[in-house]
Amino acid sequence: MPWPAALLPQAAEVPDAPASVKEAQASVNEAASFIEQNWATWLSIGLRILLIVVIAAVIRSAVRKALTKLINRMNSSAEAVEGTALGGLLVNAERRRQRSEAIGSVLRSVASFLILGTAALMVLAALKIDLAPLLASAGVAGVAIGFGARNLVTDFLSGVFMIMEDQYGVGDKIDAGVASGEVIEVGLRVTKLRGDNGEIWYVRNGEIKRIGNLSQGWATAGVDVQVRPSESLSRIREVVKEVADSMAKESPWDERLWGPVEVLGLDEVLLASMTVRVSAKTMPGQQFAVERELRWRIKEAFDAAGIRIIGGMPAGDEDEETPVDPSASVAAPSALSNPASPQSLATTPIPPPAGPRITK
Repeated sequence: MPWPAALLPQAAEVPDAPASVKEAQASVNEAASFIEQNWATWLSIGLRILLIVVIAAVIRSAVRKALTKLINRMNSSAEAVEGTALGGLLVNAERRRQRSEAIGSVLRSVASFLILGTAALMVLAALKIDLAPLLASAGVAGVAIGFGARNLVTDFLSGVFMIMEDQYGVGDKIDAGVASGEVIEVGLRVTKLRGDNGEIWYVRNGEIKRIGNLSQGWATAGVDVQVRPSESLSRIREVVKEVADSMAKESPWDERLWGPVEVLGLDEVLLASMTVRVSAKTMPGQQFAVERELRWRIKEAFDAAGIRIIGGMPAGDEDEETPVDPSASVAAPSALSNPASPQSLATTPIPPPAGPRITK
């Protein structure tokens, strides 16, 4: 069957088979020669990058495992001490746990950043990339971000130093200036406090200029007792000594009292009262409970001994009757009681005229 003339290919459209084959062969030869010349370099660069990534991953994993093991060892030592008799006085396991975890988190993050950052720079250097513009841009961006987020950086650095220096921890009673209360959580940026009325304060670490920790070392319990000036000071000292001896032998006050209860002496002497100062060294954070218990026991002991505790008002003897003033019911003398006095004459009404009155 003959093909139509329109469907037959023209002579000009038929490709030159030998020329196309030669061009393809030449391009293949060029590619093969390029690969042959550079495959060793590419293989070397690839192996170098792979070696850098593997070494960085191994170092990062080893460092993180070492830090985790160190943190677990710190927590286990804190838990072991907590089970002893003095564990509650010397170690707070929750505080040690949070502090060690926070320090471990910071150290792991810093180690990962340094290791991975160094590996990334080494990979870029292996790829023959000029790092000078990149480092310059990163420096400018870091300065801009640091200037814009200076409060965040300040809070973070303050939190790191507070945790590392162990300025306070969970369970401590602190006065942070802007707020005071019991620490319930310590973070790298924010510290959470529980106030006396139950409120929760979120205090940024960068805003804390000074810290008063009321739970470290020891505390002092002070009680002021007001008695009548006629009471015997030696008798008061004996009664307080008996109260202190009995309180120091009972639980849990035997652990909370770290020193003897002492009568420091007279803190104030007035005409109607005198104030006796009683003090004792206590476990940190337990001074208020010791003060309340001391007041309770001293009040009971003074009542039993016949020593009267008075308040701020002047003391008076309830048993004695106040004499009645006989002049209290007598009125003051008046000038109007005498009709001849000038005051009485001035108040006398004017009599009407005697003659007839003229009316309209």
